[in-house]
Amino acid sequence: MELKTQKRLAADLLKCSAKRIVFDNERLDEIKEAITKRDIHNLIRDKAINKKQSKGVSRARANKIMQQKSKGRMKGPGSRKGKHTARLPSKKNWMNKVRLQREIIKELKDKKRITNDVHKLLYKKISGGFFRSKNHIKIYIKENELLNIKNGKK
Repeated sequence: MELKTQKRLAADLLKCSAKRIVFDNERLDEIKEAITKRDIHNLIRDKAINKKQSKGVSRARANKIMQQKSKGRMKGPGSRKGKHTARLPSKKNWMNKVRLQREIIKELKDKKRITNDVHKLLYKKISGGFFRSKNHIKIYIKENELLNIKNGKK
């Protein structure tokens, strides 16, 4: 029983490939008699002609890997691609460092541990990239004796 035309018409109506068209085996005679699109359309509505669900790529494995990565696993040197700066851009790194340093000198100024002049000096040095880290600022302040000394406190 040749049903190529019916398959083609059904594929056209269901907007899929002819490979995905499935006929109901009990109604093959009825399907064979259908020669117009209207006939095929009626058979589709009556569930004599169906469309197979398309097969996709399962996301199960990808989801599992993403879940593991969110926990901090699977992120070792063997899994990394690209430079270190690709994973944490140098600008972001700079911003984090500068914000931390500015926060420290702001706290010292608010607690009146350093004067406004010293704060301005340190702020400019931070902007110029003079300090490597939070600790470097503390060392610099101690070495240059920039802390306000009141009531015996340091």
